[in-house]
Amino acid sequence: MRAFDVAVVGLGAMGSATLFNLARRGRRVIGLEQFAPGHDKGSSHGESRAIRLSYFEHPSYVPLARRAYEKWRELEELSGTSILTETGILEAGWRGSDVVKGSVEASRLHGLEHELLDAAEINRRFPAFRLPSGWTGLFQPQGGFLRPERAILEFVRLAEAHGAEIRNATKVVDIEPFSAGIRIRTDREVIEAGSVVVTAGGWIGDFAPELRPHLRLTRQVLGWFSPLDPALFTPERCPVFILDSEDDACYGFPDFAGTGLKAASHREGATLRSADDLVQDGGPGDEEQIRRMFSRFMPDANGPLRMMRTCLYTRTPDEDFAIGRSRSDERIVLASPCSGHGFKFASVLGEVLADLAVGTAPASNIERFRLDRFDVPTPAIHQAHQKGAFS
Repeated sequence: MRAFDVAVVGLGAMGSATLFNLARRGRRVIGLEQFAPGHDKGSSHGESRAIRLSYFEHPSYVPLARRAYEKWRELEELSGTSILTETGILEAGWRGSDVVKGSVEASRLHGLEHELLDAAEINRRFPAFRLPSGWTGLFQPQGGFLRPERAILEFVRLAEAHGAEIRNATKVVDIEPFSAGIRIRTDREVIEAGSVVVTAGGWIGDFAPELRPHLRLTRQVLGWFSPLDPALFTPERCPVFILDSEDDACYGFPDFAGTGLKAASHREGATLRSADDLVQDGGPGDEEQIRRMFSRFMPDANGPLRMMRTCLYTRTPDEDFAIGRSRSDERIVLASPCSGHGFKFASVLGEVLADLAVGTAPASNIERFRLDRFDVPTPAIHQAHQKGAFS
C-alpha cells in the first residue's frame, strides 16, 4: 500500500485541474477515475464549453472568471495547444430577460467591455440571427469557448509529467477517515493519503452524505446541425450565443471544427435517479426542442442533424457551486455540483481545491459556495439563475 499526500477522486474538469496543480507543487498525488479522462458519461464532454466574463448568474462570479481566463492561457502555454478561443458572446432576450439584465449588471459593476444592442443591430451585425423587435442583447467580446476533452487530457498529461500517478478504470467504493489520514478503497486496491479531493460530478453524493439530499441530476441533450447557410455560422460571423425567450432558452456555438453548429435547449431536462442512469439516448423529442428555437430565432441554422450527445447536470437548489472541506472531516474536500455552468471555472478551481487539500487558504473568494448554506432554507426570490445555467 502506497501513501500519498493527496488523492483526487474523479478526473473530469475539476479533478484533472486539481491533480495538475498538486503535482506541479511537488505533492505526491494520485488521481482515480472510474472511466478514463475525457469520457462521455458525465458533464465534461461535447467538443465545446462556453466561457464568459459577463456573468448573469451573479456579479460575484466575475473575479473568479477573470482568474480562470489567466489560468486557461497558462495551460495553453504549458501544453502548446489551443484551449480557449474568443469569438465574443451574444446574450439576447425578450424585454425583461433575466439573462440580459444580469449580464448588464455584472458588466457595469466590474467595468467589463460590452455593448448593448437592440434586435435590429444584432440581426444586422450577426445575420445568423432573426430576433424579434423588442428584444435586446449584450455582446461581450472576450466571450468564447473552451475545448473540454482537450483541456482535461492536457491537465492529466502535465500532472503525470510532474510525477502524479493515475488509476483509470478504477471505481472508488469507500472513503474512510482514520487517524493518520484518509483510506480510499477501490475495486482494485486500498490507497492511503493525507487528504482527498472528491470531484466525482454526478457521483459525488455517493461519498458526501451532507450533500446528497441537496443534489439533483438532470439529463441535457446537445445537437450538432449542418446549417442551411454555413457561411453565417463560422466563428468569424457567429459568436457563442445565449437566447432567452419567455418560454424557453437555448445556447450554442459556431461551427469551428467542421462538425456543424452545436446548440441545446436549456429547459431543465428529465431527472435521473443516479449518474449511472445516463445513456446516450438523444432522440426526436430532444431534436424538436432545439429546432423550435431555431425556427423562431435562427432559421438558417435549421438544417440536417449530424449527431446528438447527452450529458449530465448535477444541480444544487440555488444553482451555485458547492465547494469546501467536509464538516465530517476537514481532510475531505468536496467540490463540483456545478449546475451546468462550472467547466469554465475549472482552471481556477483546480488551484482553489489544491489549496484546500493542503490546508492553505485559497486566494480566490469561494464564500458563495459554502457547504453549510444548505442548512438554511433557500430564499423564495433568488437570482436570475433559478431558471438554469448555460454550459
